Parts: sequence; structure tokens; C-alpha cells
Amino acid sequence: MSDSLTLLGNSQTQWPQSPDDAKLETFPNRSPQHHYWVHLDFPEFSSLCPVTGQPDTARIQIRYVPNQICVETKSLKFYLTSFRNSKAFNEEIINRILADLVAVLDPKEVVVRGDFSPRGGISLTAQAAHPVAQWQGLSIDHR
Repeated sequence: MSDSLTLLGNSQTQWPQSPDDAKLETFPNRSPQHHYWVHLDFPEFSSLCPVTGQPDTARIQIRYVPNQICVETKSLKFYLTSFRNSKAFNEEIINRILADLVAVLDPKEVVVRGDFSPRGGISLTAQAAHPVAQWQGLSIDHR
């Protein structure tokens, strides 16, 4: 286990107040020679509408092909939970998550998808990918 993992095995229950306060922790990829997918599913995401302040809820799915490092899932849970008090449009959130994961992991490939609950009778799904050229038209199965 890496010495840089501070949340795993720690009974810490103090949640970060914003994504800026959260830390995505990582550990070495023990199989960087393989091209394999990691699929992470967070069905209890919440944030706040930037206009009304009302809660938005979503299922966030992340698929990535690790390069040299992988994201530790407890730190990812703390990071995603940190959005609960953040006011942002759904599309902005998905692109923020993508940018933060790319900055920390430098993955070979990553797709972030948010299936947001209906508000005003309209459901919204936003998806962002890196690198963009390889992902045109490809989506995560939302079943």
C-alpha cells in the first residue's frame, strides 16, 4: 500500500466542503502494460442548482484506462461528495470531474457521464471524454 493514502483504513468522517478542498489520492498501477478499463459508479451524487439553490441529484459513472496510477475509491467518494454544497450547472460538473481526473491520473482514456434526475420534467445526461478524438459517438451504457 502507498504511504500517500491517507483516507483508506482511516475512520475519518469529515467531508470536504467543496471539490477544491477534496484530494484525489492515487496508488501505482501494477499492470500499466495492459489496456484495461476501470468502471466506477456513484449513484448518490448531489449538487446545487446555481440559479435556484435547489438540490440536483445524479448517477455519476467514470470509466478509465489507467496509465501509471489509479484513483483510490474512498478518496473519489469524498471528492464526489464534496459537490453536495457546490452550485454549478450539470454540464460544468461533468467537465470539472473530467479535468480533475485527467490532471491527477493522466489516464490513457477516460469517460465521465452524469445521468441527472429530472427537474421541470426534463432529464439531462452530460458526458465528457479524454482524449476527445477517440470517443466521438461512444457512450457508457447507463443500465
